[in-house]
Formats: sequence, structure tokens, C-alpha cells
Amino acid sequence: MTLPRTLVFDLDGTLVDTAPDLITALNFVLEREGLAPLPMHRARNMIGAGARKMLERGLEAEGRAVSTGELDKLTKDFIGYYADHIAEASRPFEGLEAALDDLQGQGFQFAVCTNKLEWLSKRLLDQLGMSARFAAICGADTFGVAKPDPVILQQTLARAGGHLASAIMVGDAGPDVGVARRAGIPVIGVEFGYTEVPIAELKPDRLIGHFRDLSGAVHSLIGAASRS
Repeated sequence: MTLPRTLVFDLDGTLVDTAPDLITALNFVLEREGLAPLPMHRARNMIGAGARKMLERGLEAEGRAVSTGELDKLTKDFIGYYADHIAEASRPFEGLEAALDDLQGQGFQFAVCTNKLEWLSKRLLDQLGMSARFAAICGADTFGVAKPDPVILQQTLARAGGHLASAIMVGDAGPDVGVARRAGIPVIGVEFGYTEVPIAELKPDRLIGHFRDLSGAVHSLIGAASRS
């Protein structure tokens, strides 16, 4: 029996350009706390480790230290505001939907493995009309672990009905490369996401700058695996 081939995608900075709405939510909290809003270019690379970490980074950038309890409350406020405005400016990256159509036609299935909360991930993809494309949508709260812990990737694949032996990770940052390495699957890095360390320096197995190149990268990895 042929194992189903599964592409597992990160969400923020990989599938969807969520920076505008995330940074708006961050600045809502910062300004309410009497702090200056952060410009897009400065806050963009704070995305990727979940809402709490993004808010913590934003507060640190403004020189504000808060207690754990205060951070808990501010994170709740951040998530509440973000949930209400989750898809106002967020859009799939250029070429994504055509790439998914192409790969689905070739027999691939898709899943989402993100450090975003699962319910927020589903709400975002629902509002963008994309949820039905994914066999599983799993977040940092789904299994109680976050990337780069390999358990989140392993369990996402299990929920999607996929297999590690025939899976490829696609992501934009260190946690994506790290989770793929720890789970023992290849990883494709996208150059248009959110990362303080350039994705090329993290040495993913393949690197793409546009979704038009995704199918070629996928087949290059499959070909390399078949020759090894």
C-alpha cells in the first residue's frame, strides 16, 4: 500500500501573512499600557512563538518588565482583541492556493502544525475559506507541546492520517526546521516569513522564495529520497 504523502505547513509567515493583524493587536495592548506602538518592520520578527512570547518580546522592546500575572492578563487581552480582528488584513501568501491545487491534484494531502493556538488557527483559516484544505489543524495547545518538540509534528501527522516516512515540513523559521530535524523528516524553508535568523542560515533541505516553486522543491526531495 502506498503511504499518503503529507505536506505539513507552519501557519504564520508560511501559509498566511498574518503580521498586519498580529502587530495591530500587539500595538493595541502596548498603546493601552502607555507605550509607543512598534513599527511593522520591527515587530514582524517577533512573530512565531505564540501570542504570549510575541507580547513579551514587544514589552521588552519598549523596556517594560511585567510580572507573570500581569503578562497573563495582557496576553488574554491581546488574544481577545486579535480574535476579533483576525482576518482583517491577513491574506494567504501569493501563489499559495494555486500551489495547493496543483499538489492536491498530484495526490498530496495537507496539515497545519503551528505554535498559534488551535482555535485561533481554525478561526483564521475559516475566515479565509481555507480550513477544508487541511486534514488536520493543530496548535501549541492541541497536544500540550510546541515546536520544536517533535511530538507536535508526530501527533499532527497521526491526526491527518499521514506518516513520518512520507511527510515533508514547510516553514519559515527555526522552530519549523528544528521540529522537522527532531522528527526525522525533510523541511522546505520559505524566504518570505518571520524570523530573526535568516532561514537560509538554518539550512533547510530546500529553500523557496515563492509558492510557484513549492512543487519543484517537493519533487526534488522525493527524488533525492528515492536515490538514497
